[in-house]
Amino acid sequence: MEKKRCLFCSALVYVEMDSSYDKYNDCYCAPNGYYSLHRDSYELIHALSNPVKMQLYTSLSGYIREMTDCGESVSLSFEDLENIRNSSSIPVSVEEKGARLLQYLYRHSERVGDAVTIHPLNHNFNLTYSPTMQELVYIIEKLREEQLIDREGMTFKLTEKGWSEAAARAAGRKMKPCFVLIAASPDEFADWLDNLMPKLEQCGYLARLINYSGHRREDHPTPQQIAESKLVIAELNADAPELFFDAGYANGKKINVVWTMNHKRVASNQVVQHSQIRPIMWETTDELGAMLQQRLG
Repeated sequence: MEKKRCLFCSALVYVEMDSSYDKYNDCYCAPNGYYSLHRDSYELIHALSNPVKMQLYTSLSGYIREMTDCGESVSLSFEDLENIRNSSSIPVSVEEKGARLLQYLYRHSERVGDAVTIHPLNHNFNLTYSPTMQELVYIIEKLREEQLIDREGMTFKLTEKGWSEAAARAAGRKMKPCFVLIAASPDEFADWLDNLMPKLEQCGYLARLINYSGHRREDHPTPQQIAESKLVIAELNADAPELFFDAGYANGKKINVVWTMNHKRVASNQVVQHSQIRPIMWETTDELGAMLQQRLG
């Protein structure tokens, strides 16, 4: 394996070539793991202006760190980056960034007071999607002053108050893996990403949005990933046979599959008729999100 510099955290790491993707192993974005980047996208991203790269790299490093820490595989291309950077799931305020640190400690703890080591800090400020270690330190001190965490050097513990706050944000339980399967245009994909993903997170699901329209096969979930999920939401679309295959596989594994369908598809006859499929009908993603929250809540 050759060594290459990760664009998002600047670590020089071993890169494994896999088809048209490069796997970046054990960088600061994915410690003890990896993420994949389309080989043709590396130079396209590197050629962006410095102001754009500063904001983009912070968001992407935090995103990769959070997803891989939650056990999700991350495979990126240049076309994916703008949607991720502009997603409402990327924290902007100090409060939301602090909540991500609480959730990290929560995922790595079994009970209140369990010790979690974060060392060194200057390799871990992406835990809070922060651009610098100084912001991470500020967030840590703010959480400590609010009595949400205790800190001794590089060892951190959730207080009872911090545990309750983290648990509430995870709907009172650990976040459960979920796949949302659609066949959509880039604008429709962004709409689902902005309006559906946060609502599913509020229901306790760590959702991954998969697009079967014009996207590479490597982005689609593997049978193992589907088998490990707790929920699959599938949007009916006659032009996406692989979507039906993956949703059917989930159903065969006794995983809860929720079918959805936009009213526009009924009007244009872009539907698959099946007596056992009774989808949730929707007009807007906001409406669909509310109906899913009611059903899953």
